[in-house]
Amino acid sequence: QVQLVESGGGLVQPGGSLRLSCAASGSIFSMSTMGWHRQAPGKQRELVAYISSGGYTTYADSVKGRFTISRDNAKNTVYLQMNSLKPEDTAAFYCNLWYAGTTYWGQGTQVTVSS
Repeated sequence: QVQLVESGGGLVQPGGSLRLSCAASGSIFSMSTMGWHRQAPGKQRELVAYISSGGYTTYADSVKGRFTISRDNAKNTVYLQMNSLKPEDTAAFYCNLWYAGTTYWGQGTQVTVSS
């Protein structure tokens, strides 16, 4: 069983930065694709970014150039560096792991961008 624990959310002013972390248990992290999704109130959950086991990354158009996903396989951790944050980035952010047809989710961390 894989457990994912996110951290790093909080309140930040527009234009500010936050770094989210997601620590995974188990032994499959390095072989897995890791992703970050977000869900704003009243909206569907959307993919923000993902990183493959080989380090290939992709981003939603709305965050390209502002967010960076990275991973540290030695620490079983994936990160999301978020810069130039906007009020419309306010959402609950969820980490997920894809491996062998199974998806695991974290419990989420809240990001609020407001002055």
